[in-house]
Amino acid sequence: MAEVVHTAVAEHGAEVAVHGTVADGYEPVRDAFVRNFERRGERGAALAVHRDGRKVVDLWGGSTDPADPAAAPWGRETAVLVRSATKGLTAAVPHLLHQRGQLDLDAPVGAYWPQFRTAGKGRLLVRHLLTHRAGLPALDTPLTPREALEPGRAARALAAQPPEWEPGAAHGYHPHTFGWLLGELVARAGGGRSLGRWFADEVAAPLGLDLWIGLPERVAADGRVARVAEQEAPAPESGALRTRPKRAVTAAYADPDSLTRRAFGALAPKPDENDPAYRAAELPAANGIATARSLSAFYAALLGPLDESAEGVADCSADGRGAEQRSRTARRGLFTPATLAQARALDADGPDRVLVVNTRFGLGYMLHGSACPLLGAGSFGHPGRGGSLGFADPETATSFGYTTGTLHRSVTSDPRPQALIRALRTVIAQP
Repeated sequence: MAEVVHTAVAEHGAEVAVHGTVADGYEPVRDAFVRNFERRGERGAALAVHRDGRKVVDLWGGSTDPADPAAAPWGRETAVLVRSATKGLTAAVPHLLHQRGQLDLDAPVGAYWPQFRTAGKGRLLVRHLLTHRAGLPALDTPLTPREALEPGRAARALAAQPPEWEPGAAHGYHPHTFGWLLGELVARAGGGRSLGRWFADEVAAPLGLDLWIGLPERVAADGRVARVAEQEAPAPESGALRTRPKRAVTAAYADPDSLTRRAFGALAPKPDENDPAYRAAELPAANGIATARSLSAFYAALLGPLDESAEGVADCSADGRGAEQRSRTARRGLFTPATLAQARALDADGPDRVLVVNTRFGLGYMLHGSACPLLGAGSFGHPGRGGSLGFADPETATSFGYTTGTLHRSVTSDPRPQALIRALRTVIAQP
């Protein structure tokens, strides 16, 4: 791995230091990462790529506060909120419960959550929650940020209300409710632990990954978490293809009564995503915090074994048992071949009643397509609104984790990770 030290002059005029390492042949990915600071409005970000379980790209640069270029520099261990990229972490939990025989994906949700059987939801299946077919993308009465942090509040509201469409008959992205629905299901099927706690105990800790759904106080106190801020993206480069949203999409986001606005507005007013209380809460659709390195390693572990020589995968702990557990999990990976096939099997394809474009979903994961271009036809993962992205590509044994504190207006396809993916394709295509 070659060490990277590069100074870029960002679009806002500040000098940006980019650090990290890249394996031989991956220099085009490094160059694309640097260009994101120079041409695409990047102010603080990180990128990691694994091939065959081995880390081949590990880059970071910029500021930990996109609103303040003079803030502390983004470091090797900097983590940040990844918004809906959290959904890819969350989706792994019901798959692992199914793999262990604790959850039937084809059972009615009411078999685990009796209060959910009301208002026409008696035949709503567990798989419908994972594939955005449940018909519950919005709340009849939105929750305030304070209400959303109350354990069980959102789940009770969803259990009481009828679906927007017959469950299973259509699909529409569930921006917030995806996490509340699966969170309650996991708590009931998984032995009483919350989804965030289950993920921490059974996924993040065994693999030694810096991934959290509910930020622990010890991590919050060490100052590793970057701030996020919405920033206007620069105009497309000269000669670049300029795309405009379809009129139907623009109208859906502009209409306060549309299902689109109601779904994204299930939590209103908009929360302060830098608030320590928001970071500490468990919102399994939206408030995961991650390093790019761990996000990529997570997806690599869905594909198979991790290279234990990779730093951060199987570090020793104070007691030998923790290290042994990490080593065992890293050697095995997370998903069996059957679970991997199940997670990325196409289940929803076509018009999305919330995003108002054609989307493709497996069980909990977005699939490669026009709305969310990934590495190739078999790729699966999840973007975060504003830029972050994690995914895996089984055909090339590749995983990808990109995190940013600079949130642009993109929903499922941001130009910055797309530029990185294009560069990565050129590397992989080389003989």
